[in-house]
Amino acid sequence: MSFWKNLFKRSTNQNESIGKLAWIGVDMHNHILPGIDDGSESIEQSLKLIQGLRELGIKKSISTPHIMHGVHDNTPATIQDAHAKLKQAITDNGIKFDLQYAAEYMIDDQLEELVHSGALCALPNRHILIEMSYLAESKALFQTIKDIQEKGYQPILAHPERYNYYHQNFKVYKEIKDAGCLLQLNLLSISRYYGEPVKSIALTLIKSGMYDLVGTDMHHDKHLHALKIVASKYDTFDLLKDNPIKNATIFDDSQKLAI
Repeated sequence: MSFWKNLFKRSTNQNESIGKLAWIGVDMHNHILPGIDDGSESIEQSLKLIQGLRELGIKKSISTPHIMHGVHDNTPATIQDAHAKLKQAITDNGIKFDLQYAAEYMIDDQLEELVHSGALCALPNRHILIEMSYLAESKALFQTIKDIQEKGYQPILAHPERYNYYHQNFKVYKEIKDAGCLLQLNLLSISRYYGEPVKSIALTLIKSGMYDLVGTDMHHDKHLHALKIVASKYDTFDLLKDNPIKNATIFDDSQKLAI
């Protein structure tokens, strides 16, 4: 079935979403740790979101709470604490789910200091997830990429399709890739969840083979509901077949988180 036929399939039966995201292997971007940022508010909600991931076929997750100076002042210690509490709840409820943790770093005044100090909460294989404000481009993006690389880490830019200020400057995506930064797609971006402009640029990046990773970026029940619709409506594996998606290779079980 062609790219466009897959894209515009009209099935929205959520029962058809069962197991459809198993091909991803690892959800490497979400906010399901409880009470630590703008994601899950409680252990009970976190367990519900985890059950939703399991139904979608995802049995391993790397939670990535925001670290954003003055808004979400998380540290490796606060993240580890929230992870330990949720991990215990998973065990107590007899749920089979591999829960790991890292962080999503806002490019702000604090990040430069954290990078240079090495006090980073990284994904496996020394990968660092970074993001920018949706309102204005960070002029420090390329310097941040360079600084992260010089410390021996691999930067990943979260959801590049959501930065509206780049939509009229497509070449910047290539410049980011050429600088050695990986690009991560939010799965909901292929629908109209974030709006038509985000969907349009996400599909353009997909057709150009620009994405390296995918994540749910799931925060709450509304995201889970929307993800089930996306999984039932689109053949995501086929849509992304020309992109070098690395979730199942660089985040394998043989690697441990670098804290």
